[in-house]
Amino acid sequence: MSGVPQGSGLGPTLFNVFVNDLDDGIESSLTKFDDETKLGVEVNTSEGRGVLQRDLDRLEERGSKNHMKFNKDKCKVLHLGQHNQRAPYRLGPVWLGSSVTERDLGVQVDSKLTMSQQGTAAAVKANDRGIASRDRDVIVPLCSALVRPHLEHCVQFWPPQFEKDVGRLERVQRRATKTIRGLESLSCEGRLKELGLFTLEKRRLGGTSSQYSST
Repeated sequence: MSGVPQGSGLGPTLFNVFVNDLDDGIESSLTKFDDETKLGVEVNTSEGRGVLQRDLDRLEERGSKNHMKFNKDKCKVLHLGQHNQRAPYRLGPVWLGSSVTERDLGVQVDSKLTMSQQGTAAAVKANDRGIASRDRDVIVPLCSALVRPHLEHCVQFWPPQFEKDVGRLERVQRRATKTIRGLESLSCEGRLKELGLFTLEKRRLGGTSSQYSST
């Protein structure tokens, strides 16, 4: 009945027209990015639960009216906070399932906001970027282009909080530098100094954009 053709030059503009007024009349905080919509509100009273449910009802009514229904199988509730009462919510006649972790723009967000799962996922992806060469002139640029982007994607939002998470990320870079021919006998700090690199923790503290000049 309606929709936006994918791949067309006019598609993004048409999509923005469709969703631009999505937050009209919404009491909660509503965030739109691409085709993902997040609705959030602080819920510590029955009134707070009512606000969120009313907003879900408004979204469902708008979607039905404009023939752009939500994919309810992909709609989940992420409860945050230690004392969250985990109230149930519905979108139309369908009760929404709850989730302990959700992927938001490439970042794993869990109900405790520890970000440990995101650190684990980032380390796994970075380790998967196998580099056969042991040549310094090959490994250093490839690490900057293929490995560190996984370890630093949106890291301003999910900086590791625990030593185990910091160590998990640092081991990825240590492993990569240890494969460079001629540096095997040096300590991790010595290898980084020799290569003009910084630890990931130092890059987070100093800002990643200013550190790329060293590589």
